Amino acid sequence: MPDLIPIKRALISVSDKTDLVGFARRLADHDVRLISTGGTARALAEAGLDVIRVEEVTGFPEMMDGRVKTLHPKIHGGLLGRRDQPDHVTAMEQHGMEPIDLVCVNLYPFEETVGRPETTDEEAIEQIDIGGPSMVRSAAKNHSFVTVVTDPSQYQAITDEMDANDGETSLALRKRLATAAFTLTAGYDLAISSWMSTSPPETPSEQSEFGKTILLRYTRSAVLRYGENPHQDGALYLQTGAKEPAVSRAQQKHGKGLSFCNLYDADGALELVKEIDPSMQAAAAVIKHANPCGFAVADDLPDAFSNAYAGDPLAAYGGILACNQTIEHETAIRIVEVQGLDVIIAPAFGPDALDLLTKRWKNTRLLEVGPLPSPTQRELGEVDHKRITGGLLLQQRDLVTFDASSWEHRAGPAPTDEDCAELRLAMITVKHLKSNAVCLVKGQMLIGAGAGQMDRVASCRIAVEKAGDRARHAFAASDGLFPFRDGPDHLIAAGVKGIVQPGGSKRDDETIQACNDTEVTLLFTGRRHFRH
Repeated sequence: MPDLIPIKRALISVSDKTDLVGFARRLADHDVRLISTGGTARALAEAGLDVIRVEEVTGFPEMMDGRVKTLHPKIHGGLLGRRDQPDHVTAMEQHGMEPIDLVCVNLYPFEETVGRPETTDEEAIEQIDIGGPSMVRSAAKNHSFVTVVTDPSQYQAITDEMDANDGETSLALRKRLATAAFTLTAGYDLAISSWMSTSPPETPSEQSEFGKTILLRYTRSAVLRYGENPHQDGALYLQTGAKEPAVSRAQQKHGKGLSFCNLYDADGALELVKEIDPSMQAAAAVIKHANPCGFAVADDLPDAFSNAYAGDPLAAYGGILACNQTIEHETAIRIVEVQGLDVIIAPAFGPDALDLLTKRWKNTRLLEVGPLPSPTQRELGEVDHKRITGGLLLQQRDLVTFDASSWEHRAGPAPTDEDCAELRLAMITVKHLKSNAVCLVKGQMLIGAGAGQMDRVASCRIAVEKAGDRARHAFAASDGLFPFRDGPDHLIAAGVKGIVQPGGSKRDDETIQACNDTEVTLLFTGRRHFRH
């Protein structure tokens, strides 16, 4: 495989004309003949550069509204022909195909087009580039002889190398550019496939929850300080086309770099406060090691924060705080009174609040995510996936809303509106704890949680222990059914006023009897919320 290859003819056809003229001029300085199409040819000609139009090469005019212009044997033969194979060279000479040594193409802005809400299907389809990817792939395949350019950021490296090598490029550079080219076309096709798959099916039979094949496209956003542990490397990749406010795309306003665990816990904290409509109530959540140790709602954010932190101050130290409303000065005053937080996430920070928080903590990361949607406006089409060795598990996001009026009253006194509000908050909270999970809520704040236990009784004991004396007249929630009455008995003995759980055990009658005997309200939701 040859190393240095001279560039004598270049085909340039770009939609993004950033630095185009400067790049073309530097090519022309090396006596490279420029071939171009449409608007690119006009831009180069207007800059005073000599341009050969592609129709002069192919002998065919552009046609079908530009759909057909570079899809021609004289273009692709000039790209794909191997200069070291005599039969390739002979075929090219017989059919009048001159070698093309450099292709500079960037593709139609499909993703930008479909990202606009007003874009019609017809407009989107016209932004599906055919000739561009075809040339890119041809050139990348034959990178032994052809330099393929797909982004203006590559111009400088190419022309610098040509300057250093008398108009030639090295194999190492061409291979690196070819790799970038195939990455580009793979992502481009994936964007089109994703858009097509989200279009409404023409018939009910075409509807499928999960396809036989999934193609995931993520772009690296940051190299992290480390992974879950300092001896593990870590990085953050962003999902293309995601729109919902998220920690992954937050603007960091202050603090040191983020680690793997910081981002994972911050995501969990933000997802919890997204359960509360910011136009209706303020919410604050404190997460520690992937579990809520504090969560509260209130009429204003300062009280929501104070109650969330008071839920378990011991665990909250060094935790992750998320709020569903802008953090203003009064909330910041409350926050700086506590011992320390690793990350604080909010839709926005008021100027005075930002100043106070940055002065209080040098290293605390402040992440601004933008306005949060109401619970009913989250991205239903986004799926949750979990990596296992050799495979990937996919599922819908657990985005069901909680309506206590739809739950089944099975024992004890009928719940009041205030009871239902407490039980609803308990169910929201337990959904975000690692299963097996049980939590206690009182006064619209989390006061005790047991999570990640192998048996539900242990979760009950931990939740009660965390709550202490506050357990009396509190409300309990379980993310899964109670298989026996021992868990509810433990909660009842601690003095809880009400319990909400999915129900569905063969021994539900025993739990119902226990609640009736002690006048504890019992509600069944009919839906579990495991979280692994």
